[in-house]
Amino acid sequence: MAAYVSVGNIHDLFLSGQGYRGHDSWSSGFTFRANSFKDLSWSSRVSKALKAERCGCYSRGVSTFNESSKINTSIRAVSSSTKYYDFTVIGSGVAGLRYALEVAKQGTVAVITKDEPHESNTNYAQGGVSAVLCPLDSVESHMQDTMVAGAHLCDEETVRVVCTEGPERIRELIAMGASFDHGEDGNLHLAREGGHSHHRIVHAADMTGREIERALLEAVLNDPNISVFKHHFAIDLLTSQDGLDTVCHGVDTLNIKTNEVVRFISKVTLLASGGAGHIYPSTTNPLVATGDGMAMAHRAQAVISNMEFVQFHPTALADEGLPIKPQTARENAFLITEAVRGDGGILYNLAMERFMPVYDERAELAPRDVVARSIDDQLKKRKEKYVLLDISHKPREKILAHFPNIASECLKHGLDITRQPIPVVPAAHYMCGGVRAGLQGETNVIGLFVAGEVACTGLHGANRLASNSLLEALVFARRAVQPSTELMKSTRLDLTASEKWTRPVVATARSPGEDVISKILALTREVRRELQGVMWKYVGIVRSTTRLNTAERKIAELEAKWETFLFEHGWEQTVVALEACEMRNLFCCAKLVVSSALARHESRGLHYTTDFPFVEESKRIPTIILPSSPTTASWSSRQLQNISSTSLI
Repeated sequence: MAAYVSVGNIHDLFLSGQGYRGHDSWSSGFTFRANSFKDLSWSSRVSKALKAERCGCYSRGVSTFNESSKINTSIRAVSSSTKYYDFTVIGSGVAGLRYALEVAKQGTVAVITKDEPHESNTNYAQGGVSAVLCPLDSVESHMQDTMVAGAHLCDEETVRVVCTEGPERIRELIAMGASFDHGEDGNLHLAREGGHSHHRIVHAADMTGREIERALLEAVLNDPNISVFKHHFAIDLLTSQDGLDTVCHGVDTLNIKTNEVVRFISKVTLLASGGAGHIYPSTTNPLVATGDGMAMAHRAQAVISNMEFVQFHPTALADEGLPIKPQTARENAFLITEAVRGDGGILYNLAMERFMPVYDERAELAPRDVVARSIDDQLKKRKEKYVLLDISHKPREKILAHFPNIASECLKHGLDITRQPIPVVPAAHYMCGGVRAGLQGETNVIGLFVAGEVACTGLHGANRLASNSLLEALVFARRAVQPSTELMKSTRLDLTASEKWTRPVVATARSPGEDVISKILALTREVRRELQGVMWKYVGIVRSTTRLNTAERKIAELEAKWETFLFEHGWEQTVVALEACEMRNLFCCAKLVVSSALARHESRGLHYTTDFPFVEESKRIPTIILPSSPTTASWSSRQLQNISSTSLI
């Protein structure tokens, strides 16, 4: 892999907004930079991000598309509209909703969500939220657990902020109506999960995310200053260039129900779009998790960090081991929460041999990366397809009280978890990398803030500690409010800005009969499965340089094949369709993961490579992918819109 790596200070990057150019990696023009861990201040502020009334723009070097030009009889423009808001929020999980509720006190808010508002990674989070709420616990202990789990790649200042502010964020949720489990003494029931030294997991049985989402969504829908736009797929961010600074002005979306492009112009944009689990064939993420936010931000010149650290949850339900198999394949793997092991669950291979103590002295309570690799090793050595997680030695009433959702799902398939072990297998679960953010969720793109899984704040390091994800989302959603509000108040909304960018054109299939669009979408589905297969086979739990290079080559060939077919059949730079746009985002994220993995010559946390099997102290630095020229990039790595030569005012 050709990549430029140097040692320096990230302050220069953030304060100037200038990308450091180097050799291109793939067709995307990725540029890498390593930074001294001691010199790196992850949370260094983007001081220019609060400048008001940015102006100036430039041509990004992609061909202008004229909507009136004839592409193909099966592709046509559909009426477009533009909406203006003070704040645009992309994503309706815990980060997006919590932020929206706060900034709505200062202005109008559009919440854009790809599916139904509740369909987010938050809704599928079972375990809970970690916070120091017990007198026997401490912020220092929570910090230490987080740093150890993160293989000491975490940013200490970020960890301290999150662990310190966490308890207050929990209290705010309770005040808003979120209902969590309480013990017999009337206090919150605090569970313990892998990697935690204390009981500190606030939960609502095994459906915590669903309860938090319910409370937040109810408040959002009752807020007159917030408009929720469901079934709106975010296509690309709207950006311009002001000297060396990239400025975000909103986002183009595709209304999936009406096939209409809707443009949102806003003073501030929060990206809270979740992760990219569907770059792999088996993931606990819902179907909406196709890496849209990470890919959009990369195309918009945002700095990306630590994408090699993909967390595979050790225990997703293995359908092959169920007495009654599901009749159809699941869209996403069913998660068996970490709390099952925290409550005393034991892992066995199919010979009923307990194996975790062989791998780690913490046994089943080891961090997720350790447990996932241990299971992977057992499966490969024994040529088996799943292992067993047994909680049946615990009292029946306790199991059913703590894990009602898991018990119900397993019972549908003939398995009683109070009497039988649960078949489990690792599945892609969480992206520890993402859009690099400071302590207030700011990015190097002016007007663009990030929170939740799409962000890389420095909290998780090389591996996320269980139940720290909802906590991080809550903390950073609140921390982004003040700078966002200040920027909103000092910025003038340009009502003439909408036509500064070319409009995406919707691809529509003619009916009846087989036409070009249906062929393109059929190929897209096939290519999606192939990409997922490549990622699982070559960029999975255990990696090697040879396998990563093979993945790089195969993905490049696959993308070239797909794009060639599209553009030879009348597709154009600005043409959009849901599945095609998701595919370009999946390609973009997959390349970011592979390139980042090739750049890390050690094994740390979630990134384990047989060629560099040990931790190297000299390499305890984040992986940074800097903005670079999009002119030679593939379709997946450059923005759709071409900006006009007229300056934004």
